[in-house]
Amino acid sequence: EIHSNYIGELIQHDSSHHKFSLYADKKWYLITSLDDYSRLLLYAKLVEKEMSWHYIVALQDVFLVRGFPFSYYVDSHSIFRFVQGRDSPWRKHYLLTDEADTQWKMVIDDCKVKLIHALSPQARRKIERPYRPLQDRIVRTCAREGIKIIEGAGEVLKYELDRYNNHQVHSTTKEIPILRFERGIKEKRLLFREFEMPSSYTSVKDIFCPRVKRKVDAYHKISINNLRLKVHKAPLREEIELRIAPDEKTVLAEVRIWYKDILTDLYQVKNSDLNIVHF
Repeated sequence: EIHSNYIGELIQHDSSHHKFSLYADKKWYLITSLDDYSRLLLYAKLVEKEMSWHYIVALQDVFLVRGFPFSYYVDSHSIFRFVQGRDSPWRKHYLLTDEADTQWKMVIDDCKVKLIHALSPQARRKIERPYRPLQDRIVRTCAREGIKIIEGAGEVLKYELDRYNNHQVHSTTKEIPILRFERGIKEKRLLFREFEMPSSYTSVKDIFCPRVKRKVDAYHKISINNLRLKVHKAPLREEIELRIAPDEKTVLAEVRIWYKDILTDLYQVKNSDLNIVHF
């Protein structure tokens, strides 16, 4: 069933934790973003661990290529929605108030995208069902080729993603997803907004990133995970915000310190020193 009338009206965003290869020693996560109208998979990636950062990267990939959609449809996973009891250890370390948004939702809010939660298992099924055939094909191919590591499974995913998007007629729409997507654009059935940097920010790293708030101490410094960083251009005891952009290739994170609409400092810090797993 199609729940939208326009491209970009509703993006279904989800993950599947599954044993994608019989020869692997653990399960992996398949993160996906699907345009409801065209059934085009806009994003698909296998990761070993499920962290907010991986879901933020998924947003960045879709938004920079396609623009801002009208809405995202997600389940009530703690990455998408803060729940007091369940998430209290995370809140204790990283939140300043009882009523707070998750890291992923703060990105969604910055980009002014509407968020819709599936609050029941029945509602979730409309997200999960489209991915089962793709998942099954990855499992069968990994078994046939004896793939043991996630990099090999990632190559299988790339092949299957191309087949699904560009060659296979979808069972619901009776069209190939990319052709339905392109036809929708020609017919002006489009609700994606062109990507524009929100005011005052200078880089996409300021948008697609985890954030942490701190207060400047009497020595013009702030602390995060036992690190002490000097803050310029911010008054003592004022609140500043650290916007943190990890780089998995270099294992370094760029820490961008903001005071109101002023970028005060930039630091390069090891991901491990920031305990980036919490993001």
